[in-house]
Amino acid sequence: MARKKKPLLQNITIESIAAEGKALAHIDGKVLFVPQAIPGDVVDVQITRIRRGYMEGYVTRLVTPSPHRTNPFCCHFGRCGGCKWQALPYPMQLQYKQQQVVDQLVRIGRLDLPEISPILGSEKTVEYRNKLEYTFSNRRWILTDEEPESLSDEELCGVGFHISGMFDKVLDITKCHLQREPTNALRLFVRDYALKHNLSFFDLREQHGFMRTLVIRTTSTGELMVIVVFGKDAGNSAGPEAVDKRNALLDALSEAFPEINSLYYVINPKGNDTINDLDCILYKGEDALYEHMEGLRFKIGPKSFYQTNSEQAYSLYSVVREYTREAISMMPEGYKPVIYDLYTGTGTIALFLASLASKVVGIEYVPEAIEDAKLNAKINSIENAAFFAGDMKEILNAEFILQNGAPDIVVLDPPRAGIHPDVARMLLEASPKEIIYVSCNPATQARDLAILSQRYRITAVQPVDMFPHTHHLENVVSLTEIKKSQ
Repeated sequence: MARKKKPLLQNITIESIAAEGKALAHIDGKVLFVPQAIPGDVVDVQITRIRRGYMEGYVTRLVTPSPHRTNPFCCHFGRCGGCKWQALPYPMQLQYKQQQVVDQLVRIGRLDLPEISPILGSEKTVEYRNKLEYTFSNRRWILTDEEPESLSDEELCGVGFHISGMFDKVLDITKCHLQREPTNALRLFVRDYALKHNLSFFDLREQHGFMRTLVIRTTSTGELMVIVVFGKDAGNSAGPEAVDKRNALLDALSEAFPEINSLYYVINPKGNDTINDLDCILYKGEDALYEHMEGLRFKIGPKSFYQTNSEQAYSLYSVVREYTREAISMMPEGYKPVIYDLYTGTGTIALFLASLASKVVGIEYVPEAIEDAKLNAKINSIENAAFFAGDMKEILNAEFILQNGAPDIVVLDPPRAGIHPDVARMLLEASPKEIIYVSCNPATQARDLAILSQRYRITAVQPVDMFPHTHHLENVVSLTEIKKSQ
């Protein structure tokens, strides 16, 4: 039996922006979610999903553009999965991100909020990322005006980003505006060299090929790291010819871009693209880059985590420091607190706060990140920092707190999933005077804050925009312990 065709809705006026960045309208008592539209647009929408309380669809025709609509600056807009808000003026992006924080904390967390500080916008709205990863594919995304049958094998190859929701489809990128040059010139050089010398692009379905991914990292001081990730076809086990081809590419890349400070390669035989569990081999240059923040130096290796927007990372950490100082001001004069930095990564927040504390304690799941954190402490001559690797819900217990000192202040910066309930319970037991919660997902943050609100009240909320032209943001919440007499 043929499925009933879903309707095409005409002349729909977009009202607002909802969670996850989708545009929103109301049709016959149902909410309609549509990507890549902005408030004020009048559009025709092809419905793809109908549920009891909502519908989803995509725009087939822009009938009347919103008076707020701006021209997207990227030639890949609408196809690439990134920078989906290009048509929305940046001040309006900030407005909707601010509202997203309010909606999530109130609707999901049902929290009592103080006045929320205006979101801190990013001075740079393009070329703000310090890390990008491109994927090689022997079967790129075919554009609507192309005839697949007429394309040669070479023309079917591409280097770029995955199409949203499609693991095996990669959009060939001509120019990306997310990272400053020479990122585009470098990517195109590697692409053209590989095609000229018949180096096979990776087959994402069959899992074989010579060229797999390309990672480019930069710093605010202009340093450049390139990591070329090859498939097993380029490994030593593939024979001397494969090794010669691999080295010839790396030599050509190094010669064409002498500004590369650090050139690595990786052989990845696995079924996924992560390199954290693989050997990164230094081919030429220095073994790491260094990011600078207020006199602190942070070593960045090929596997190191660092906030992808360096300038806004400083804004974010400054907010955390401001809240920390406010908490300390309520303590006895001259008192230096014990500060825990949970989900510390490479220790950036912990080390940023170290001068305010008698001791900072960082915990992180990834052992390599903890080694970076220890090294960063040594580089900066910080001696009051201790770092531990392990699963947060297991390592953070009464014995750990007894050994390392009860925290006066706890900083949380978990992944998008938020904190485990066991971690929340342990925090309630430890009862620090202040908890500062940094989140990249206000929805899970709201859920966790609802648990912590048993013993804490929210005293400050500060959204920070780390990712212009996307719906993503960071949000910092300060929680103060409710005194028993209150």
